[in-house]
Amino acid sequence: LTFEFSGHEGVRWNEGLAVGERRQDVQHQSKWGGGFAEWTEGDTAYLSIAFTWLLDKAYSRALWYSALGYRVRAGGPALFLVKMQHELADVAELGGDAPDAIARHNPAATIASRGCNVGCWFCIVPAMEGREFTLLPDFPVRPVLCDNNLSALPADYQQYIIDRYVAEKAPLLDANSGFEPRTFDDDVYARWKIINRGPWRFAYDDEPEGEYVEQVMRMLRAEPAKKKRVYVLIGNEPFDACMGRIQRVIDWGGEPHVQPLMKLNALDKEPWVRFDWTAQKLRDVARWANGWVWKRAPFAEYDRSMNKSRAPAAYDEQQ
Repeated sequence: LTFEFSGHEGVRWNEGLAVGERRQDVQHQSKWGGGFAEWTEGDTAYLSIAFTWLLDKAYSRALWYSALGYRVRAGGPALFLVKMQHELADVAELGGDAPDAIARHNPAATIASRGCNVGCWFCIVPAMEGREFTLLPDFPVRPVLCDNNLSALPADYQQYIIDRYVAEKAPLLDANSGFEPRTFDDDVYARWKIINRGPWRFAYDDEPEGEYVEQVMRMLRAEPAKKKRVYVLIGNEPFDACMGRIQRVIDWGGEPHVQPLMKLNALDKEPWVRFDWTAQKLRDVARWANGWVWKRAPFAEYDRSMNKSRAPAAYDEQQ
């Protein structure tokens, strides 16, 4: 079942560890629903599930709607893997389409293309949407744009998206899943700078990406640190390698947004422990980085109470 909800969120873990982006015009942005959306149309109830660890919740909601006499349909990335579909097969219909389901997760969100040509091994997007882009030119213009890889789209289509925003006088407050360092160049920067009022988001997923990320950071050197938001995947490489990537983002003038690796079929909201990591260390590094504690102390001096001294966190909900 399509139930469109896209981006890299199916492979990385936030669990409220990601402290909120200090965005412009945040009052115009709606909140994300945490990866689960439900709604009814006539006698049909729809469940859209982004994360596999929400399947138990979806099961309970499906039973509740069935008891009320609704026909129940379910879909989303959590149900893309065939081996996960048994979780709801007995209580809901799987299959079909629910256009613009992403707006059920966040009314301010939209998507202008599907797919990603990179093919990261830990990401569900290439398998679910393909490694060739599917363009969606009739997309509704909204402040949060959730395409998987904006900089790798054909240049003329990138311009088409931008022209749509300009024509409708709509602000782009968040290019949500961001840009790909390997394809982000001066032309891409100049093109999107016209409308991008939010952070420049891109990922630093492994050591080989370092040269490309550094190049992007040089292009963005005139931007303030809070507008250079780099997703740093941790747990996919040994501790020292991951910490090195976090530190390089800081040294290059950006702000790291750390995301522990998750299994694509995780039924519990727990990170995937590999190499010399522990689950607690993955959580601690995420809280140290995403709570901006790195501005006050290196991780070696991190104490969990340091996060409590800050004002209540407004989490970066880029689900």
